[in-house]
Amino acid sequence: MKNALFYVITPKDPAAHLFEVTLTIETPAADGQVVSLPAWIPGSYMIREFARNIVRIRAESGRGGKGSEVLLEKIDKHTWQAAPCKGPLVLTYEVYAWDLSVRAAHLDQTHGFFNGTSVFLSAQGMEGMQHVVDIRPPEGDGFRDWRVATALPELKAKRYGFGTYVAADYDELIDHPVEMGTFALATFKAHGVPHDIVITGRVPNLDMARLSGDLKKICEAQIALFEPKTRRAPMRRYVFMTMAVGDGYGGLEHRASTALICSRADLPVTGRKEMSDGYRTYLGLCSHEYFHTWNVKRIKPAVFAPYDLRSEGYTALLWLFEGFTSYYDDLMLVRSGVIDEAAYCKLLSKTVNGVLRGSGRTKQSVAESSFDAWVKYYRQDENSPNAIVSYYAKGSLVGLGFDLTIREQTRGRRSLDDVMRALWERYGRDFYEGKVLGQGIAEDDVEALFEEVTGLKLRRFFERHVHGTDDLPLDKLLAPFGIAYADDRKDAKPAIGVKTGREGNDCKLANVYEDGAAHQAGLSAGDILVAIDGIRVTHANVDGLLGRYRVGDLVTVHAFRRDELFSTTLAIARDDAPKVVLAAETKPAAVVRKRGQWLQKG
Repeated sequence: MKNALFYVITPKDPAAHLFEVTLTIETPAADGQVVSLPAWIPGSYMIREFARNIVRIRAESGRGGKGSEVLLEKIDKHTWQAAPCKGPLVLTYEVYAWDLSVRAAHLDQTHGFFNGTSVFLSAQGMEGMQHVVDIRPPEGDGFRDWRVATALPELKAKRYGFGTYVAADYDELIDHPVEMGTFALATFKAHGVPHDIVITGRVPNLDMARLSGDLKKICEAQIALFEPKTRRAPMRRYVFMTMAVGDGYGGLEHRASTALICSRADLPVTGRKEMSDGYRTYLGLCSHEYFHTWNVKRIKPAVFAPYDLRSEGYTALLWLFEGFTSYYDDLMLVRSGVIDEAAYCKLLSKTVNGVLRGSGRTKQSVAESSFDAWVKYYRQDENSPNAIVSYYAKGSLVGLGFDLTIREQTRGRRSLDDVMRALWERYGRDFYEGKVLGQGIAEDDVEALFEEVTGLKLRRFFERHVHGTDDLPLDKLLAPFGIAYADDRKDAKPAIGVKTGREGNDCKLANVYEDGAAHQAGLSAGDILVAIDGIRVTHANVDGLLGRYRVGDLVTVHAFRRDELFSTTLAIARDDAPKVVLAAETKPAAVVRKRGQWLQKG
């Protein structure tokens, strides 16, 4: 195949967690070919320095290990330049893969997983060429039953088999993660498009039939949202790949798949029909990553079209791309009929309480949070609750606020759904269809698009809730839709304004909330509580001990800071954490109908 780059990736030593990769460049640049590995992966806005996992690398001119060695010069932390040579130029390198997350690569004797950003060097100036990958199995009889799961298009490989796969360009190559091993597999169709469910890890009595049925409903609801007339999905097939572990949670979106990690306890058990909190959370995660198939994988901020994976890509729009996705993830659960109104209100209440708990929401707008994701949201510390706001969580409430405002002010003629469809039609639908990638939406064009689609003047909403730090008036927004809003703190327990963590049996302060009792008494994150009024404090007994006091009681606290003991006097306070409870009212009928138009219960 001419005008293509060729990769071979092999799990060379699963016990040592090493992939071996070769990259063959038929016609290297005359002045010395430059290759590099991305510094970050799209969807996770933090510099990851994936090149640090390249253990060794060499280059030669010629094939089959019989060519002459070519000098490689490392010119920065993730970039190499080969000396000028005749083709083909063959680079061989080993990648250490021991990061059990959705962002990188992991390999052992039980499975292999990789994102292309962790293992595939890009060839400068050749990113637009075809990229062919030969995915090979580990050597040994113990790996004969391994299979491959990926949305990467097959070239000569058979479905779920090792062999050659092909991508149209480097951007596509790194947008199809690969799982290999002895995974559980199920397939369903959503509006005619095959969807695979791949579960890696031991999960006794996994109810794949229930999982398939629930995901089918969610996927079809989302496809119908963006393409109500054609019900046409934007991909030919889709893969949900999940790593089931003892304790874990996370997901990362790709153009035709998602990589997920969850607790095995979250997955459904055959014969048990109840909807556990863990399973509901897992379905919400799947819904979130699937919604990204449209919102951020195809509808993009302009700075991501194309990505520059060498350095940070700053955008103030993550409140739209992550926040609105967070709004729709749970909304699509109720619209698809997977959960009921009561369960949705419970999920929404949890989001509201989480946002209101942190005073950082009064200091940082969701637009600022978006821009600073690289250095604040993805690098949180003990002071983060006092300093930042989540563009996911508050962004989802901004999405809710927009949706309810638009519905109410247009008397139901328009909604946020119309805005999302307009974004899809103008920026997303044809993003990957031409020879050149489409364009993303500029930050300055967002407000104008909202106003054009809805016919409303939304400047004040943007100023207060997107670029400002005002709390959304959720009680007033929800009332016309028959959702009662109550913040009931009358039974609040005594508290000192901290979040605690465990260090052995000790009680360590993980966060000290601004203006709380502990803050006013001079306690800090990292302090270890030793005693309250002479009674030993442990992680296990601290809540019970505090519960014996009344609000206003003065207590003497002994604590260690570093290795120095100190004491302070503290006034017990009332737990001021919000306790918002949302509930769907059953009358009047007109309000119930209006809520039905919003929730569109399946």
